[in-house]
Amino acid sequence: MTSTVIYEGDLRTVAQHLQSGTEIETDAPTDNQGKGQRFSPTDLVATALGACMATTMGIKTRDMGVNLVGMKLSVKKIMAADPRRIAGVDVVFDFPAGQVFDEKTKTILQRVAETCPVMYSIHPDMKVNVEFHWNSAVPA
Repeated sequence: MTSTVIYEGDLRTVAQHLQSGTEIETDAPTDNQGKGQRFSPTDLVATALGACMATTMGIKTRDMGVNLVGMKLSVKKIMAADPRRIAGVDVVFDFPAGQVFDEKTKTILQRVAETCPVMYSIHPDMKVNVEFHWNSAVPA
C-alpha cells in the first residue's frame, strides 16, 4: 500500500505516505465549494507532473554530471467543466543564470522531462504545454 486518505469533513482530506509518515492535506478549491486553503486533489495531479519531470531530469543529470540545483518549475492547472476535469497543465522550466547547456544536453533533458512516468499516466486528452527557459534567472 502507498498511502491512506482520511476525509476530515468540510471538504478536507489528510493523506499519509505510509513509508515515510509524511502527510499532505487537501481542500476543495474555492471554485468548487471549498476553502482553497490547501492544495486541491487536482492541484496535486498537476504538481505531481512537474515534480516527476524534475525528478527524472535529476536522475538523468546525476549520470551526466550536470547540476540542476536551483531549477524552478512553474505549474499552471487548467480546469474544464462538463465533466469537471483537468483540461491542461502548463509547465515552465527556469534554469539559474550561469548554467550553460549545449544542444545535446537540452534535447536529452527535454525528452526525459516529457517522458516521465506521470506524463505517461495522464489522459491523452489532457493538453500539456511545456516551456524551457534556458539560462534565465530564477526569481526569488
